[in-house]
Amino acid sequence: MRSSNSSLVYSSESGRICPKCRKPVDGCICRKQTGVAPSGDGVVRVGRETKGRKGKGVTLIRGVPLPPAELKILAKELKQKCGTGGTLKDGVIEIQGDHRDTLIDLLKAKGWTVKRSGG
Repeated sequence: MRSSNSSLVYSSESGRICPKCRKPVDGCICRKQTGVAPSGDGVVRVGRETKGRKGKGVTLIRGVPLPPAELKILAKELKQKCGTGGTLKDGVIEIQGDHRDTLIDLLKAKGWTVKRSGG
C-alpha cells in the first residue's frame, strides 16, 4: 500500500526529481515559473556608489518591479543605451559609471515612478 505522503526524489535514469511537478529538475516547469517580482513601495531608486570598488563609481538601480528574467533583459537594454558594462546582482542593476540622469529619463519613459537616491 502506497502512502500519499511519499514521492519519488531521485531516479537513476533522470537524476533528482522535483517534488511539485514530479519531473526531472533539469526539465522542471514549476521552478521557472516562481520568478516573483520584488515587493516594495513601487518606486524605482537610482543612485551612485563607490564602496568596495576601489573608488570606481557605479550607478545602482533598485526596486524595479519585474521578475528576474525580465530584469536581466532590462539590464542589458540599459547597458546598451549607456554604452557601458554592468551586471545584475540580487535584483539590483549595476551600471558602470555615473549615468543617473540618463537612466532616470529612460526609466520614466517606461512608466515607472523614479527617484534619485543618495547625493
